[in-house]
Amino acid sequence: MSNEHERSRHGRSTASRSTASRTAWAALTATVTSGALALAGCAPGSPAADPTESGKVSLKLTSDKITIKIQDETGFPVSDDLAKEFTKQHPNVTFKVVRDSFANLTANAPRLMASTNAPDLIRLPTLGDTVKDGLLTNLDPYYKGFGWDKFSAGQLAASRMSSKGVRGEGSLYQLGLGYSVTGIYVNQKYAERLGLSGAPATIGELEQWMAKAKAAKILPVQIGMQDGVGTFALQALINQYGNKSDLVDWMFNKSGATFDTAASLKGATVFKKWADAGYFPDDVNAINYTTMVSNFQAGKGLLMFDGNWDAAGTDKAMGQGAATFVPMPPAAGDGKYVAMGAANSFSIPAKAKHADAAAFFLNWIHTDTKARQIVVDVTGASPGGDPARQLPKTKKGSLIEQALKVSAEVAADNGFVDFMANTTSGIYAGAFQPYEQRLLTRRMEPKAFTDAIQQYYEKELAGA
Repeated sequence: MSNEHERSRHGRSTASRSTASRTAWAALTATVTSGALALAGCAPGSPAADPTESGKVSLKLTSDKITIKIQDETGFPVSDDLAKEFTKQHPNVTFKVVRDSFANLTANAPRLMASTNAPDLIRLPTLGDTVKDGLLTNLDPYYKGFGWDKFSAGQLAASRMSSKGVRGEGSLYQLGLGYSVTGIYVNQKYAERLGLSGAPATIGELEQWMAKAKAAKILPVQIGMQDGVGTFALQALINQYGNKSDLVDWMFNKSGATFDTAASLKGATVFKKWADAGYFPDDVNAINYTTMVSNFQAGKGLLMFDGNWDAAGTDKAMGQGAATFVPMPPAAGDGKYVAMGAANSFSIPAKAKHADAAAFFLNWIHTDTKARQIVVDVTGASPGGDPARQLPKTKKGSLIEQALKVSAEVAADNGFVDFMANTTSGIYAGAFQPYEQRLLTRRMEPKAFTDAIQQYYEKELAGA
């Protein structure tokens, strides 16, 4: 689940939407791939000093004729569309977009950035050792100059890293071409049958919805744990039962932070309670992400915990209006919205020939009306930026429109957090996935679960 978590994109055709859905999940699980491991530990060489260390940058786009080189992944057409529109507005700037598979790009990113022909902008799913090895441009001068301080701090947190290698603090090294948000899909046919409307205001009300569905012999929650997608629901609970900063500190490997908190225990306890109550499919551990989504779209379940990357596909499969997308409710009625979300993150290499122009391009993507519209139209993701800025146009009543509203609500509450499956390179496949499978099938108790996750975390950080 996790990385850039989110990758929430949908192309314009059925084929590209299918590719987007697959690559979205691939990104969510990227921390357990060999590519992510390679990025974390194989940054070669020691490139030139960070060109923005002095803070002397230009916020004005050059009038010279230049070509910005973008290193991107396959199946992610939004960068082409954005480049085309930028050149239309600024004819002196053209682009060269080079693509490779997600796995190859992740594995080769350090080598590409350290080369004498480094790209000006690169898709970088995880920071790894790139900051420590001096491979990235520090974006702080641009952050101050362009006014990025108005952006949701939580949405940018995962793109920060300190000089000690702690994520979530220190300087900014990435921005996104679209931002994901998680929430709950609701089957409206079942909701109307059960007399439910709008969105649940609290977790208690959400549980009442589940109980009503179970009593009416409707599956309350379509969910799967074969490949760990159920972690969306678990983290949605943990997010609401404590101070989100405690979980964020742990995810960003801050010294002294722990998963073994009251919020984690409460979240795991409620998660198990839902399974024990029969709110999940009987074969939950045999259902993977793709099956979960197709099951929900086929009418199997009242609710589904998922992200905005499936909004366009769900509208297409079910018909507009057949489902709604709502935020995870807080534990109490006066609570704030908290949701997992991450950037489709891009960085400027330290050796970029056109760092200022690349930063100008990133700022333009977040502020230009046409650019923000392209991000929504091509990916279905939130364009990010200042949450006070008007949202791009969407088809009225569409799930994309609803997801954008949810994203804006979470941003307004500064409620974005990273995905806990991104915490370390191996914790998703090595701990969350197998231990949650046991938790949901009465083979592990909640306290044992939180203890086991923390133990795995400590061993991995220690290199054991």
